[in-house]
Amino acid sequence: MNLSEGYIYRQGMSPQTRTVVSTKNKVFAKPSGHDQFLQIGVVASFEPSDSRAVEPIRGIGYGDQIAELIPNASDPITISVTRSALYLSMIMQVFGYNGGVDGLVRALKHHRWPFDVKQEVVLSEIATQNLNGASGVRSASEAGLSALLTFYEACWMTSYSSSFTSDTSLVQENCELNCSDIVDGRSNYQQYIQAFSTDTGNNPYIQGGSSRFTGGGTTPAIP
Repeated sequence: MNLSEGYIYRQGMSPQTRTVVSTKNKVFAKPSGHDQFLQIGVVASFEPSDSRAVEPIRGIGYGDQIAELIPNASDPITISVTRSALYLSMIMQVFGYNGGVDGLVRALKHHRWPFDVKQEVVLSEIATQNLNGASGVRSASEAGLSALLTFYEACWMTSYSSSFTSDTSLVQENCELNCSDIVDGRSNYQQYIQAFSTDTGNNPYIQGGSSRFTGGGTTPAIP
């Protein structure tokens, strides 16, 4: 299977804007028969989602007042993917399974190993020129541009569906992914824990943050 052969994989132009556009969002995986990340073509939608419950702590005798919010363990990152079905490249094949014309995989019960997904939000030329030394970017697959990289590690498919209808010829495949971990493309497992010794934002003793921690819980002043 070749993910970059033929006119269907030709690349066009993207507008140069300060706003993120979907045409500069690239999704990569290691398809069946390959050990390197390759860009996935004809992806109609790529929708990562992150959630966790936050538990309110209250005490009796203090009325209806929240003393503190306690974040629970986060749920697995989920990704919804919709992609046009190609005869020589089905959605299971692009995520590394020997399905379709490459082998016997037809259902989730045939999956024995997880896979990784890389997302690359390529910055426009305007944004690249105005980075001013930002540290959260990497070189993009497009020469001369920068990108925000996100790696979704050890993913499993939790659902798969396809639709064949009489009122339209287009066949699309849909799948839901659960990811074991998410990293920023700069850290690795040896450095990831140490990375949290650096400021991750909203520290009230470094920057603004919440006045509850620096103002004794009093009502913040109105600017």
